[in-house]
Amino acid sequence: MTTHNKLVAGFVGVGVMGRHMVRNLAEAGMVVQVFDVVPEALEALPRHDNIRLAKSLPDALSGADIVITMLPDTPHVEAVVFGEGGIVATLPSGSLFVDMSTISGHTTRVLAEKLSERGITMLDAPVSGGPVGAENGTLSIMVGGDADGFARAHPFFKAMGETITHVGAAGAGQTVKLCNQLICGINIQAICEALALGRACGVDLEQMRDVLLGGSAASWMLDRLGSQMISGDASAGFRIDLMFKDLRLVMETAMQANVPLPATALVTSQYIDARAHGEGGNGNQALFKVYDRMTAQDRERSHGAGA
Repeated sequence: MTTHNKLVAGFVGVGVMGRHMVRNLAEAGMVVQVFDVVPEALEALPRHDNIRLAKSLPDALSGADIVITMLPDTPHVEAVVFGEGGIVATLPSGSLFVDMSTISGHTTRVLAEKLSERGITMLDAPVSGGPVGAENGTLSIMVGGDADGFARAHPFFKAMGETITHVGAAGAGQTVKLCNQLICGINIQAICEALALGRACGVDLEQMRDVLLGGSAASWMLDRLGSQMISGDASAGFRIDLMFKDLRLVMETAMQANVPLPATALVTSQYIDARAHGEGGNGNQALFKVYDRMTAQDRERSHGAGA
């Protein structure tokens, strides 16, 4: 359905990523019917003529050319699909549903199959690029599912991202995203270890970071998170809790595929440590606090902060 020749998207889940994605869709000229169970998330949305706050989930889905979800975890997506007033109960045959969350690949394949039986096309299209990429409309979008569905969804993807790739059948998008998170998690751990070693040997960590960024150790994570690790800035961008969820999904997938991932297992245990110390709401760079504790630097940092 279109509204005065405008494409209509039903969008469910407007947290730190979703709200920017909604804005970019609206600025691209699409009407976005938005729903979230958290009132504060709706209040944080920008005001725009093309953004309409839906009164309920069925209201958000009604008449949409595409339904997009951007939710924290697998059960939240399942609730939107099978719950009261959700996709199964509301969308007619021929509809297009795109889940842009990072969830279980196995569950994604099951959902796609069940929705296909009802004539509804589902794509899994998780993203990489974090809140900055979402805000700038430069996300990398990895898409699994039907090729015709991908073509239908492409105008919407183009409003939210730059690198848009159809990577295979249902669930393939989730697999590629989990491989992305595996690399990110190990990279964050490597940066923590390098900073911990450099600190113990008395080098200037900011200077070391600048040197490393000029060589083969350079990475997006070192560039974006390194200074925050050094300064102790734990402000949330992509939260520890969400990264742990992604690493948990990586490990579940690896066990299903009988693939050993020793480095991922180690960094996952460190995320468990961070959460056990109440740091789940902090940004990924707060993983360095695990190394503070292991090297007895947490005491020195707290003493310095109170001096």
